[in-house]
Amino acid sequence: MATEKLEMQTLDYTKDVLIAAPIEITWDAVLAELGPEGEMPDAQGQNAKPYPFAFEPWPGGRWFRDLGNKTGHLWGHVQVIKPPKLLEIFGPCYMSYPATNHIQYRLTPEGDGTRLQITNRAFGYMPKDFMVGVEIGWEHGLKHVADIAARMMKNSRKGK
Repeated sequence: MATEKLEMQTLDYTKDVLIAAPIEITWDAVLAELGPEGEMPDAQGQNAKPYPFAFEPWPGGRWFRDLGNKTGHLWGHVQVIKPPKLLEIFGPCYMSYPATNHIQYRLTPEGDGTRLQITNRAFGYMPKDFMVGVEIGWEHGLKHVADIAARMMKNSRKGK
């Protein structure tokens, strides 16, 4: 049986978007997307399917897929959490290879909204084309955070 050749690779991805919601709501939307409202798009960034996670929002807290019966996938641990401005996670994330990621969510108030910057840096041994499409996943995740925040804003207005 042939094994795939692994190569040392790095990833340095940064993107920021303006979310049309206050920082507290945007923070809650980020946590929702990392947790029970997680989604996974297909290779083209379309047809997202529910991909719920468990997320423990405290230092050392786990971010993982709970598949039941004590099975699942560990994606990372909370390294830094300073609500509602900063969240850092480190761990294997979406990689089942000898590799690690550091993901940073930085939120900054901007006018009536929030500037959300995501940085994903990774390194390790993995197949040559493994990280093709990472941008598609992050683009979808940021759009999903914006959608969750918009829904939360709408629901908060209904409650008034």
